[in-house]
Amino acid sequence: MSEDVLAGDGVWSDESDWEMVDLDGEFDLDAHIPMPTLAVVGRPNVGKSTLVNRIIGRREAVVEDIPGVTRDRVSYEANWSGRKFLVQDTGGWEPDAKGLQQSVARQAELAMSTADAILLVVDAVVGATATDEAAVKKLRRAKIPVILVANKVDDQKIESEAAALWSLGLGEPRMVSAAHGRGTGDLLDDVLAVLPETPREGSGGTGPRRVSLVGKPNVGKSSLLNKLAGDERSVVHDVAGTTVDPVDSLVELGGKVWKFVDTAGLRRKVSHASGMEFYASLRTKSALEASEVAIMLVDASQPITEQDLRVISMVADSGRALVLAFNKWDLVDEDRRLQLDREIDRDLVRVPWAQRVNISAHTGRAVQKLVPAMETALESWDKRIPTGRLNNWLKEVVAATPPPMRGGRLPRVLFATQATTRPPTFVLFTTGFLEAGYRRFIERRLREEFGFDGSPVRVSVRVREKRERKK
Repeated sequence: MSEDVLAGDGVWSDESDWEMVDLDGEFDLDAHIPMPTLAVVGRPNVGKSTLVNRIIGRREAVVEDIPGVTRDRVSYEANWSGRKFLVQDTGGWEPDAKGLQQSVARQAELAMSTADAILLVVDAVVGATATDEAAVKKLRRAKIPVILVANKVDDQKIESEAAALWSLGLGEPRMVSAAHGRGTGDLLDDVLAVLPETPREGSGGTGPRRVSLVGKPNVGKSSLLNKLAGDERSVVHDVAGTTVDPVDSLVELGGKVWKFVDTAGLRRKVSHASGMEFYASLRTKSALEASEVAIMLVDASQPITEQDLRVISMVADSGRALVLAFNKWDLVDEDRRLQLDREIDRDLVRVPWAQRVNISAHTGRAVQKLVPAMETALESWDKRIPTGRLNNWLKEVVAATPPPMRGGRLPRVLFATQATTRPPTFVLFTTGFLEAGYRRFIERRLREEFGFDGSPVRVSVRVREKRERKK
């Protein structure tokens, strides 16, 4: 029974059912319309991500009661009073940060310089700190509207204390409680008043193809995104798990604009994760669901791990097009290449159709080959086979290799149609159930005849309903 459900099987009663299988239209590829950006900045642990979640109306930004959870610039789409805009969550900004925190601060500074308006969030309970004053000095140099937000104003007592924030010189502090929603509606009205209708930079056009970068922690996803973008879009550090939120970036490659999402590395099963890691894994899954093609990074210098196989299975189950990028190829010697070939043959039997590229995100080796690999995978993912051509081909295949007997009867394949694309899904109308092995045979022959490199292919069966004999 479980096999039937997984395959999307069912029954049919007469030939009119053959025309009813048309599941297209389940993907809505919105045009990419340029939207102004609102950057939310401030020192660590003032509640920036909580405020971002309140603004966008859903729990997207990872929130935990420890400083430094957010590290990258992460964009989310928001809608207030019928106007759409992007909200950019940033890591905590500190003027004298070192090491990893210095990279985080640099991302916040990039957000300040590229946004169309800025919310400077200050902890009203703590009051203005030297870091807040340094941020104000930096923001005054930029000719961008800045709104001062006094967060954690939960009662009248804190409200009177928050009035002292006038001293920062950014005008009236907007008093809110991001955790409880107090004052956020009035704040958003003020945001719309200063936010331009269109961004300072940006161009219209059709929506970019959506690409998610997935893999285990510290495999080089952020380094690859930075190399492709030609600048520092994601924080990179040799500490595993630096990326927590999915990081969106529009990157122009091969004359096209692509929307890349750098995701958190999946460390373990979601059921075994906790806290920040649990929410980060959920964000990674939702980013994968929102993408069209996934680039799965594998550390070519190390043996393929169970974590790698788990992520690959997740991509395959999601039905997304797939490119396998074997990273750190500059560290691979001849012996390791031979060993890797054996590991691929043994461990990657579930995705033999995936496009493969050997790259080095660190040196930039062969990263340009990812573009044709993605284009081939997406072309396969979008491919539709005409019904007439499909059935003529299928008759020849079934005549040469009939399905195995089942219950003393030979199932007949009467008709086939491609029910949907993204991924290509084929429905076979039969007189009896087809074994999983025969479906794999049909899938293999489909690939030989029609291609589908880089895309999963699904084959489901509709078995003719048994009619009760009249007495």
